[in-house]
This record gives sequence, structure tokens and C-alpha cells, in this order.
Amino acid sequence: MLNEFTISRGKAMINFSLKYCDNRQKLLNSYGFKKVIDSFIQVLKKDNVIIYDYYIKYFNNNDDEFAQSLVQVFKFLTVCDENEIVKVDNRYSVCFADKDLFIELIELLYSYWRRLDRISVVRNSSLGEGLQDVRFTQANSQFNDLILATYRRIEETVMGFQHRVYRQLIAGANAGLILNDEVSWNCPIEYKGLSAVPFISTVIFQPPLITYTKRNTRDGIFHEHSSNPIANISLNDDEWFVFPAWVGNMLTFVYFHKDFIDHGLGLSNLFELATPSSYIGKKPDMIYVFGYADGHEEKRTFYYKDKQNDILIGYANYCDDIDYFGYMKKMLLTLHNVKQMELGRLPIHGAMVNIALKNGKESNIIIMGDSGAGKSESLEAFRNLNEKYIRHMRIIFDDMGYLNIEADGSVKGYGTEIGAFVRVDDLDPSYAYQQLDRGIYTNPDKVNARVTIPVSTYEVISKGYKVDYMLYANNYTETDQKIKFMDNLDQAIQVFEDGARKAKGTTTEVGLVKSYFANPFGPVQERELAEKLVRQYFSKMNENGVKIGEIHTSLAIEGRTKEGPRLAAEELFSLIND
Repeated sequence: MLNEFTISRGKAMINFSLKYCDNRQKLLNSYGFKKVIDSFIQVLKKDNVIIYDYYIKYFNNNDDEFAQSLVQVFKFLTVCDENEIVKVDNRYSVCFADKDLFIELIELLYSYWRRLDRISVVRNSSLGEGLQDVRFTQANSQFNDLILATYRRIEETVMGFQHRVYRQLIAGANAGLILNDEVSWNCPIEYKGLSAVPFISTVIFQPPLITYTKRNTRDGIFHEHSSNPIANISLNDDEWFVFPAWVGNMLTFVYFHKDFIDHGLGLSNLFELATPSSYIGKKPDMIYVFGYADGHEEKRTFYYKDKQNDILIGYANYCDDIDYFGYMKKMLLTLHNVKQMELGRLPIHGAMVNIALKNGKESNIIIMGDSGAGKSESLEAFRNLNEKYIRHMRIIFDDMGYLNIEADGSVKGYGTEIGAFVRVDDLDPSYAYQQLDRGIYTNPDKVNARVTIPVSTYEVISKGYKVDYMLYANNYTETDQKIKFMDNLDQAIQVFEDGARKAKGTTTEVGLVKSYFANPFGPVQERELAEKLVRQYFSKMNENGVKIGEIHTSLAIEGRTKEGPRLAAEELFSLIND
């Protein structure tokens, strides 16, 4: 069972099942409030030495005595004024000797609390049927009001007058999880140590959710490991959660340590959260354990093929280097792609859209390319041309999908994600602001700032759309003609398999780089199998009359970041019209 309250790595976990504070007295007397004060004093000692030094000398240079006194003063301030408090105990007079400094201390504490990722949790011993979702939402709202009211009461008592401007900020939990214990799934004996971890059934968060991570780029690719990294390990249900996800059509159990919960929350905007009926009594296609402390300080990220149980295993150990959402997302996509190739399907690193033009024509377009080639930017250009050309646009996949040869011989594209994890700089400012009420923003003030937003539905991405255009995103060659089709199939395959692009800062790569089939998430690792599938699928698309070629996005050319994708989109729409 989770503790009542924990605070670690800038994340506060509040267990409403064990302790729910519905009044000021409970809040200020709680174990959690004392833990926040203790943690705040350590930050104060480091970052605001002048304020810390001013107060600590009055408390025998003892941090715990300072913390206990602050808690007591705050409790008094909810019911008494300063004169009454000093009469009760004169040692608290230090808090009112310099009111401006004490108000600054209160503001620093409030800001510290709000900078934390604050996640509330409810654990159910059995599966609920919806009523608990409503109650949990109300409980989060009431807890938020309580924090605001307590903060305002304390500060206004010190000031001696009321605020004249009230900002209704999210001061309680900015995210919440409903967890189900004792979920029975078809668990092989090697993974019994995972069986106690609670499953996430509901996610609640207050957008825009802003998170900060230790890293803001991903490095390297994931390799196959020779031994099973999670066989016979045991995960503590106090520290771990399971996010049951549909990655494409693959049932996936994502186990993550609570210290990386911001990445777990990001999953809710990226992948479909599976319903209990879809995994109770079932065996997953894939399992990913993210953040396991294995005693190694260096980053260890790899996958393992459990052929005996027909489960693909992903693994990332506990270290600062994995603290970036790319390590969560891209491992899951690597597992997905390896599994799909084993089933004879071809994974595509790119974007696919179903576009219905105003003239009545409809086309399904795939733009393939590695990170920074211009996939998301091209979709953004399509979106901006919406009023001029498009009647309707559906995003089938934004980053990764797969092709399947259907029974009738047609080639259809399917998506893996319902959301997108995109660079904020690559979005049109107006669209970026429109997503404020849905997005999870990561490191928004840093290079490669990202937002995770929903862009489609699971029903759309899993429907299957016949491919009409297969285009490779060339981001480094400037040409007047933005769309170039290739009649020579071998030449086309060569371009797609070279996977050339100019790196744009989304990973640690620089300059002109190549990655087999522009997809280091499966095809690079399983190249022999991928080469057979590429030739099979491109031959079939060529046979079906699919137009294969390049789209020149100019994304890596100085000064062409916005104009390049727009011009390419306009030219493509003109071709479709003709």
C-alpha cells in the first residue's frame, strides 16, 4: 500500500485512500504538510540563504525545530492574529518582527509547493464502475480549494488585510490516478514479482500540465539483450504503477517507478488506456519496466525476446539519463515495431493523414522520415492550409505506424498512438496556444521543449486506410520542385532505406546523418527481416499504383523552417487536385 504522502525528485504523491484532508486543521496537522515544510527548508538553505540565516538562529540552528515552529505558527494563523499568537508563545514573535520577510517566506513556500509535480492517488481493492471517478474528481477539486483558502488565510492574517486580486491557480493536485489492486492477468511464473503492482484505470490531470525532467534529448538506439532483465524481479506496490496501454494493436503493460510518474502521465495523452475487460485474464504482447534500480549508475536500455511466453520485454534502469519522455515513448515503439515485423507487417517512422479536399477528392498520404525530418511540421502545414484546401483531415499517425497487406491485396496504414509528442517550436503559435487546455508540456523554457497532445482517436488509428502517396521527407535539399515522384522502384527503395536527414536537435546527433529506413526503432535492429519486408511492401504499393517519391520540407535549411513545409504542402495539394 502506498504511504500517506511521499516526496521525491520534485514529485509529491498524496494518497487519498489513506489520508484525505477536508479542512485546515487536518491539512496543517498532516504528515504530508510536515514533510513539505522539511523539504522546503532544505531548499531554502540552499537557494535563499539570507532568509534561512535570518530565521534559523532563533531556533538553535536546528532545522527540525524551525520546521516544527513554522507548522505551529501556520496553524495559529488560521484562527488567531499575531498579538494572540505572541501571547501564547513569545518565541513566535520572530515571525512578525519583519512582516515583509515573513510574507516572502510564505510566498516562497507556496511557490515551492506549486513547482512540485503533485499527484493524488486512490486505490481500489476491486474494480470500480464509474462512481468513484466522480467522487475522485470532486475530492481533487475540494482539495485544491482547501490549499488555496489555507494559503490565503495565513498570508492575509500576517498582512492585516485581504488580497484585492485572486488568481485561481491549481494549488492542490495537478494530476490524479485511480488504481485497481488485485487485477488478475495471465501472468507467467517468471513475472509473478510484477503481479502486486496496481493497474491505472483512470487518469485525471489539470492542463496545461508542466513538467521538468533531468534530460531533454534522447541518445542512441535500443539493442536486443541476451538475457531476460525482468525475470524473477519483484516490484514494490508502494513504488510502482502499471499503465495498461494499446500501442497500436499490441496490449502493453508499462510498469514505471513513481519517481518517473510525469512520464507515466504523458502516456495518457499518447496511447489509448486499455479498459480492464481487455486485459483481465489476458497475457500482454509487451511488457516495459521503466526505472528499475539494478545497482548500475550508467544508463541501461534494451529489449529482450521472451520466446517461451511470446512476450517482448523492454527495460530501462533507474538513472537520470532516462528522465526524458523519449525513452518511454521510443522503447514502446521499438517493441511494437519488432513485434509487427515478426507478424509480417512493415513499421513506418512518419506521419499519415487522411485528407478530404473541398473539391471532393480524398487521399491518404504517408510522409516518412526520422526525427527532425519534417513529419509533424508537414502536418502542421496541412492544418494551416485547412481553410483554403481541406474539408476534413484525420491524423492516422503522427510519428509511428505500420503497413499491412490486406486480403484483397491493398496496402493499408494503421497508427500506434492517439497523441503526438512534438517540439513546441515546430507548432504554429496559434495552434500551440489552442492546445494549452489539453497539453502536457515538458521543459517549456529549454531547447527541444515538447508538448504531448491528443491528435486522434483509437477508432481512427486502428481502422486502416489504403495508401495513396508514400513520400520520403527530405529536410536538407533546397529545390524549386517540392514533390518529386520516382518511377524507378529500386531507386525509390534506395532513398527510403538510406534514411538521410540533417539532424535538428531532437536527439544528440548533429549534421547529415543516416539511419536504415529512417527508423532506428526496430528496422535497424532487425535489418535482415526489415529488408525483405521493405521490398515486399514497396513492390506491392508500386503494383497498386501508389505514388512513391520525396517531399522536400527544407526544415533543416536556415530561414526555411516554416515556409518550407508550407510550400511543400501547397504543391502536394495542387498535385492531388490535378
